[in-house]
Amino acid sequence: MNTAIRRACRTRTSAETDIRLALTLDGQGKTAVKTGFGLLDHMLTLTAFWAEMDLEVQCTGDLHVDAHHSVEDVGLTLGATLLEALGDRKGIARVGYGRVPMDEALSEVTLDLSGRPWLEWHGEDLLPPLLAGEEKDLWREFYKAFAIGARCNLHVEFRYGKNGHHLLESVAKGLGLALAQAVRHTCIGIRSTKGGLD
Repeated sequence: MNTAIRRACRTRTSAETDIRLALTLDGQGKTAVKTGFGLLDHMLTLTAFWAEMDLEVQCTGDLHVDAHHSVEDVGLTLGATLLEALGDRKGIARVGYGRVPMDEALSEVTLDLSGRPWLEWHGEDLLPPLLAGEEKDLWREFYKAFAIGARCNLHVEFRYGKNGHHLLESVAKGLGLALAQAVRHTCIGIRSTKGGLD
């Protein structure tokens, strides 16, 4: 069993955003998140808490335009930091699943840390057009960016619900549960009949 602390820190700087992010996979769900977009802070905090990972995020973005670049770039950076923290991915369960109710809302999240980035995004018609003043499609962009950065296969399905905040919260918690399962050490080698992940 690998007992090394799995942790990574990354930065991402562009004309649109400046991001500093640190992630400890085997943590306690402690967070310090400040992106400038409160709803994103809330969702990142939920995911890290439910994944029992420690997460620090600082993002300065062009919020005078809108939250798009900040949300997308944080997703990319979070995914890339997760991938780095996983190292060679030997021994991890690789696959995880979360199904979380939030009052009237229910969502499912399934992921495979396979090395193959892909997002399936279903049920978005349940979301209101605007959430915290931003278009709902922003959240598809966040999860797509995360899947690209983490090189994971990610399926998100909003099953039912009426409140947009509850629906997003259900997904954020579901992702945390799925990550907690997928990153845990359950075997010795690479969980693939091919002998490698990619």
